[in-house]
Amino acid sequence: MANFIHLVEDDEDIRFIIEYVLVEEGYEVEAFATAAAFYSGLLVHRPNLIILDVMLPDGNGISICHKLKSEAATLNIPIIIMSAHAAEKSALDEAGADDFISKPFDLNHFIHQVKEQLPI
Repeated sequence: MANFIHLVEDDEDIRFIIEYVLVEEGYEVEAFATAAAFYSGLLVHRPNLIILDVMLPDGNGISICHKLKSEAATLNIPIIIMSAHAAEKSALDEAGADDFISKPFDLNHFIHQVKEQLPI
């Protein structure tokens, strides 16, 4: 069984590219455009890794991360936060995220960071 990743990214093009690259690397991916869709998906299938954008139309990735890391059922799931604002990296420790990816990103570097959190 492949490692299962939840990807939460509201930009359709970025979401498509990331999902495509992760699938090519052997991961199983479920992608969500909103926080609400992500929370619904989380009830259905627990991922091995969550990749979470900060700016979502119906939520803030940092707040979502903090909530997930404070709940027993999800606190051990690694979370990578993505943001175009490097200043938000400082919120990484506060939210409890396991890693940070700055946008725009190099796809090879992106995959390397994913593999550090979730080796195949």
